[in-house]
Amino acid sequence: MSNNTKEAKTVKSADPVEPASISADIKFTIRNLNFFYGNAQALFDINLDVSRHRVTALIGPSGCGKSTFLRTLNRMNETIPGTRMVGDVLLDDRDIYRDFDEPSQVRTRVGMVFQKSNPFPKSIFDNVAYGLRVNGITDKGLIAEVVEESLKQSALWDEVKDKLDNSAFMLSGGQQQRLCIARALAIRPEVILMDEPASALDPISTSKIEDLITELRKKYTIVIVTHNMQQAARVSDRTAFFYEGVLIEVGKTKELFTRPQKKKTEDYITGRFG
Repeated sequence: MSNNTKEAKTVKSADPVEPASISADIKFTIRNLNFFYGNAQALFDINLDVSRHRVTALIGPSGCGKSTFLRTLNRMNETIPGTRMVGDVLLDDRDIYRDFDEPSQVRTRVGMVFQKSNPFPKSIFDNVAYGLRVNGITDKGLIAEVVEESLKQSALWDEVKDKLDNSAFMLSGGQQQRLCIARALAIRPEVILMDEPASALDPISTSKIEDLITELRKKYTIVIVTHNMQQAARVSDRTAFFYEGVLIEVGKTKELFTRPQKKKTEDYITGRFG
């Protein structure tokens, strides 16, 4: 995937979204981001600031670019052949596409939790310890300490502490998703990206994930993609509405849901389309 800010790009007709002033409270600064799958453009001139230690929800209809945008924040799209990105994505004051030699350097700071839980065919303990070992940590005492801490942070420790050697596949769907969150936390990232983390879960498991997100925001910056607007209202501080690859509106969640500034936003949140 290439990144060239001087490259010509397609422009869609949309009112520009003014980003907030850059400050110490901003974790991600995205400017003039355009993204392409081959010749097809998926994102158009995205400007967005992601606040530190806050939950930012990305909403919009299927195919509007939410997940594509999310994956630009940790260079996950580089795994897809033929893609390219134009623009700037700054993590603190460093451009993640220009100032890091390897995507893995970004992903240790920006963890990812996927829509479908994807535990490895290993024990519960080894799933959480995986990232530590890949990064060269061999101290068994330290690994055990971090595994326990991560499972506690993901609200799973009390349920699995006596069966850490069991296969991760023996856990329920909701437990597997929290295990994947623990695995992401173990490498001690600064940001956690979540792509519809509760979409395949039952209401009780969904509630646990939402409670967990609320707790994790105290230590982490979180960006979550969700189709569930009630969920966005419950867990997020700011919400960004995407439509056809364009960022239509972004603001404080309560204000966006009660007093949207754009008619298209209002139409979407009131169910007129989507």
